[in-house]
Amino acid sequence: MNPDLSRRPGNGLPIRYLLVAWIMVLSAVAFMDRTNIAIAGIHIREEFEIDNVHLGWISSAFLIGYACFQIPGGMLARRFGPRRLLAISVMWWGLFIALTSVAPPGVHGALILLIVIRFSLGAGEAIMFPAANQFVERWFPIADRGKANGIIFAGVGLGAGLTPPLLTAIILAFGWRASFRFCSVMGILAGVVWYLAARNKPEEHPLVRAGELEHIVSGRGDLKNRVAAASGAAKTKPPAPWRRIIQSKEVLAVSFSYFTYGYVAWIFFSWFYIYLAQVRGLNLKASAVYSMLPFIAMTVGSLSGGVASDWLARHVSARAGRCFLPALALGFTAVLLLVGSRAHNTVAAILVLACGAGALYVSQSCFWSVTADYAGEHTGVVSGAMNMGGQIGGAVTASLTPLLASHFGWEASFLAAAVLATLGALAWLVVNPDARLAVVGDTQPFRVPDRGSVNPSPSGDGRY
Repeated sequence: MNPDLSRRPGNGLPIRYLLVAWIMVLSAVAFMDRTNIAIAGIHIREEFEIDNVHLGWISSAFLIGYACFQIPGGMLARRFGPRRLLAISVMWWGLFIALTSVAPPGVHGALILLIVIRFSLGAGEAIMFPAANQFVERWFPIADRGKANGIIFAGVGLGAGLTPPLLTAIILAFGWRASFRFCSVMGILAGVVWYLAARNKPEEHPLVRAGELEHIVSGRGDLKNRVAAASGAAKTKPPAPWRRIIQSKEVLAVSFSYFTYGYVAWIFFSWFYIYLAQVRGLNLKASAVYSMLPFIAMTVGSLSGGVASDWLARHVSARAGRCFLPALALGFTAVLLLVGSRAHNTVAAILVLACGAGALYVSQSCFWSVTADYAGEHTGVVSGAMNMGGQIGGAVTASLTPLLASHFGWEASFLAAAVLATLGALAWLVVNPDARLAVVGDTQPFRVPDRGSVNPSPSGDGRY
């Protein structure tokens, strides 16, 4: 019996949106894991006698590990699929986030131990977003990838926004170590649910209805060589075209822009909580409440940016939706960073800087949608390369921001971020959203292949 014929007709509940919503949950847990060091940082500094610069080394260790394993993570996602890789990744997080809490007070070499643990945590989390983007490339038509990535990265703001009040409450009640154990348990549970619910491709999921499957496959930009892969004719996957990837101006420009994006974003993830406490003079509870605002803005910006990107791409042009939108968002971010950092009123400064974080995240889905559109089956590798640039930017800001602040003041730290955001905006002007890594003659969409057919074709009649 043909498996496709056993599928129920009609649209029904779109499974792809349920799964991408759970990736948003995984994203939230991931950012809870990586930003908890900023919330617990004050207590870690006191217990292990670590200053801000050395605390920055610990944050940078995570990002260096995260950056180094982006491309290998993307290659593994292509080889084994996002279902298995995301589950393994989350189990890895759970282990190393728990290990963060094991260093006893006064232990010799605590700084080195924490650096090694955070580096290992970063290496495991590196799989997260390349695998998620590989999932989006397989499960979403090109026209809907902005919304899909907007949902995924809303989890970044959600996780980072929930972290300050939630972990502060746990720290005040049970100590900073308990907050890391809590994050570990949350991650493992989320990973188990993902593995049970997900599949690598919609063709493999028993709950995907025929109407949804046809909508996905006909709109995801498959070329003729994809038809052969879908029919099982292709037994091996071709290697990634590294020369074309490395020489692509789209990959280079988007990766550089994501470097600047990561630099700005990690000011909020690594230092905003401490900035409010040490520079703006807020107490622990007030810092926890106010530090939520940028992450709430990130969630709103990510969701609205994804919708806006798809709408502009559909009704104006691909360049407007995928390139001009992130360029404007990054430029506006630069302005808000300058204004917010110079504001004398604390509440006004927090609100303006929070809006800057929201504007930054309006651009988020465009980075991942463009790489998915451009790279096709090599999405994990190309988006991993781009994300490596972003994490290098984060690693730089984790150590450079406190250094600039200590020598020139916090306004100088925000000025450096604003300059980079401006350069990142300009980089989008050289990106062609219609460029593709692999070009095959017939790029017309095709109907869902009949998996019982020997010779599936774009037209559905067995002929190319």
